[in-house]
Amino acid sequence: MAEEAITLKSELGEFRKKVNEVLPDNNLSMCFTCGTCSGGCPATGLHDMDPRKFVRMLALGLDEEATSSPWVWMCSMCQRCIHACPMNVNIPQLVFLARQTWPREERPKGILGSCDFALRSDACSAMGASPEDFKFVVEDVLEEVRETQPGFEDLEAPVDKQGAYFFLNQNSREPVTEPDEMVPLWKILHKVGADWTYGTAGWAAENYCMFLADDDAWKHITEVKVKAVEDLGCKVWLNTE
Repeated sequence: MAEEAITLKSELGEFRKKVNEVLPDNNLSMCFTCGTCSGGCPATGLHDMDPRKFVRMLALGLDEEATSSPWVWMCSMCQRCIHACPMNVNIPQLVFLARQTWPREERPKGILGSCDFALRSDACSAMGASPEDFKFVVEDVLEEVRETQPGFEDLEAPVDKQGAYFFLNQNSREPVTEPDEMVPLWKILHKVGADWTYGTAGWAAENYCMFLADDDAWKHITEVKVKAVEDLGCKVWLNTE
């Protein structure tokens, strides 16, 4: 029975191969269950799981039980566990691989929807806001600040400024639901005399496709943003996420 319990199913062979590729010396036994990873993990205890237990389940061949746990979607990928691990086991990467074993349509609806919204246009907005919508909101909020806040009559919030030094990304929830939250950063940049711009393309800061473990979509979103920075000739890309 013990031998049967740790026998890997044949369809999980590709998953185990990927797991081995990201482990030190390709060996799950590098984890010696010290529990340091779990001590600092914000997701410890959720769904009766923690990083140490997750790794040990993989080491024991319980691939399906480990990968099918909703806990793999609780991980924030903060990487505190790997920084604490004395054996340098890359647990966030293992979690990422576990997420990829889920059929895409069965992954969490919130993350899935945000990724798919971002793929709709070059805005890359998880809220589905278009480049035109973003530009309109920025200009509208800027006009209101200039008219109502003394000392900021010449405040700038440029969009598509060619040759600006900084290309700034913006969390897409703010222009959609809390547009005034964009203003404090504009004021800081204004006070220090920064040469910056938003872009109508690639303006959204987040990339939920990464958290969805959708490599192709993650790559696409990143490439759109890189192209936007390069097209405007900016030197530095500032991502507020």
